[in-house]
Amino acid sequence: MKRVGFLIAFIIYSCAAYCGTNILVGKGCSSDGSTLCTYSADSYYLYGELDFSPREEHSKYSKIDIYGWDTRRYQGKVDQVPETAAVLGNMNEYQVCITESTWGGRPELVDTSGILDYGNLIKITLQRCKNAVEAIQIMTELVSEYGYCSSGETFTIADPNQIWIMEMIGKGPDIKGAVWVAQRVPDDYICAHANHSRITSFPMNDRQNCMYSKDVISFAREKGYFDGKNKEFSFSDAYDPMSFSARRFCDSRVWSVFRQLSPDMDKYLDYVMGKSDERLPLWVKPTNKISLHDLKQLMRDRFEGTPLNSSEGVGSEPFGSQMRFAPREWEVDGVKYFNENPIAGPQNAFSFVAQMRNYLPNMVGGVLWYGVDDATFTVYIPLYCGITSVPKCFTTDNGSQLKFSWDSAYWVFNWVSNMVYYRYSLMAPDVIKQQLEIEKKLEDNLEVVEEAAKSLYKKSPEYAARFLTEYSENQSHITMSAWKSLGEFLLVKYCDGGVKRERKGKFIDNGWGVPEKISFPGYSDWFYRQIINETGDKYKLPDEYQNAK
Repeated sequence: MKRVGFLIAFIIYSCAAYCGTNILVGKGCSSDGSTLCTYSADSYYLYGELDFSPREEHSKYSKIDIYGWDTRRYQGKVDQVPETAAVLGNMNEYQVCITESTWGGRPELVDTSGILDYGNLIKITLQRCKNAVEAIQIMTELVSEYGYCSSGETFTIADPNQIWIMEMIGKGPDIKGAVWVAQRVPDDYICAHANHSRITSFPMNDRQNCMYSKDVISFAREKGYFDGKNKEFSFSDAYDPMSFSARRFCDSRVWSVFRQLSPDMDKYLDYVMGKSDERLPLWVKPTNKISLHDLKQLMRDRFEGTPLNSSEGVGSEPFGSQMRFAPREWEVDGVKYFNENPIAGPQNAFSFVAQMRNYLPNMVGGVLWYGVDDATFTVYIPLYCGITSVPKCFTTDNGSQLKFSWDSAYWVFNWVSNMVYYRYSLMAPDVIKQQLEIEKKLEDNLEVVEEAAKSLYKKSPEYAARFLTEYSENQSHITMSAWKSLGEFLLVKYCDGGVKRERKGKFIDNGWGVPEKISFPGYSDWFYRQIINETGDKYKLPDEYQNAK
């Protein structure tokens, strides 16, 4: 019964997690020599907060109590190590960043008796590793010793010099360990994954750039998932067989990223639409160098410029919204339908762009550009991996999914975005204008801030850490204040269906405090026509009004 209960909880949480998108950028194709990766944590059950654990020393016999990352269920104990690294969210003090996307795969391979799930595996590894290769070794050793109780996962594992993509799935109930494969992303290429296994065949004789469990193929043979020659083996096809949802809801996001950065990607539209079996490449070489700003904008992608974009048609009316609220799949008169599944949307709890630089001290070189709620309307704020505390607006004890807090970035950003959803075409430009202004200022300040941090670091790493902590806190506070003001501005400007005139953020009055010429844009012609089609002449004015001016 205990296993059944856990599996039911697992399925519920897996279904609730709509998507999670990772973009991986090698240092050879970033505009500043950084390694870069992104992450979107997407679920209506997640709260946008940021955990921090300081560097610590531990006694020889100490243990870690493991509670389910999603379920909060007690799962067992893991031996602690003598010293653990400081960890800020998904990045540690050595600029190692680990993220994930869940793809599930074959349900019979979930080890419900295992102790470690994907979230605890990431956190414990970040506390113990100093580079990406070491992280892979630690992760695979941990699941071999303690068991792996999550379903199939793709992990991004990045440090200032290398980025790896690793895929892992368990072996079933009461069988410790996992089958897995990891490949290094070439420095001048980009990779992406989004809730579907991406590694097909892999180079088995290139240990510098590819690692895998010794039984990754033999186990698939044993289970009846594969019966060909070793060189024909595809990890994805064996452990996460292709489906409609894998193409349209998952790989579509990878394709949308690739097509904006590399030529000849439009030919894969047929694959996304289910008309071709030609799979997307694991990675592509971008036409131009990729900047920090480019990645932020990619995290806001909603299939613009493709047939999958949802900015037109009945679903976008009456105010041109690109948003489609849950559920993703719906049914009318016994027929099932779906909404597209872009990278950005209401399902985003938080997202970030991680920046790792080998030419700076670790505490300065590693940055989480962190944003909460819908990436479309969030602001990515720089939080350095060398900070010693989390800004108040992101702390884990500040509000929750069931408790509103005006000091919580999650709730302030949700307040603004939820206003925009219902009058999208009118409000969105105001929000995006403010968003880009703040982000540009933050990026423009980087050089000065980091030069100061480097100078302080030479004198004392503690001084540099204190400086970066105060800077990250201050910028978070300034952004929060700006977003509260933006929300107040939107409420006043668009109150009750009207639009008040303003110039450069200041409302125009008649000289006596009364708004000057409130406009009422109403709805689109398309929407009005639908009312007429439904109601006929019910709301038609009499003839004497038709020609009146």
